[in-house]
Amino acid sequence: MTNTNAVLDDIGMPVLLRHARSTYGAAMRRALNDAGYDDIPGNGLYVIGGLALERDDIPLGQLIREMRLSKQAAGQLVDTLVTRGYLERSIDKDDRRKLTVTLTERGRAAAAAQRDAREKVDADLLAAVGKDDIDRTRRTLAVLCDMIHDVECAKDDEG
Repeated sequence: MTNTNAVLDDIGMPVLLRHARSTYGAAMRRALNDAGYDDIPGNGLYVIGGLALERDDIPLGQLIREMRLSKQAAGQLVDTLVTRGYLERSIDKDDRRKLTVTLTERGRAAAAAQRDAREKVDADLLAAVGKDDIDRTRRTLAVLCDMIHDVECAKDDEG
């Protein structure tokens, strides 16, 4: 394993994160294709997976913020998912000025296929490295995710 560690020391964290993300993405995409959901656009995985975790309506504005896409790009993505039968768009029951999106039955089925693929990768990873390494990696990634606030604040201070 020392050879692997020496090689890993030469690879930047962004490269490792990108390839790790690709492992999940490829597994999910394959599972969705096999289940007949081969028409989901790239970022559609995030929308469908995220809505499946929410278990309720989500305001369209919140979805756009969380995806860090422009309003136009997110709107086009949602339009595509609505047209293809994965999402339903409706007026927010508490604030009629807002739109919400929910998963349709087709969307929930796609989310289940996506979840099963993610869980399979998780199980394979657990078998390969063990729970302690998984827990340590999750903590490290959580800290890295929290650092975006510091980066964005520094950027705002420069402007």
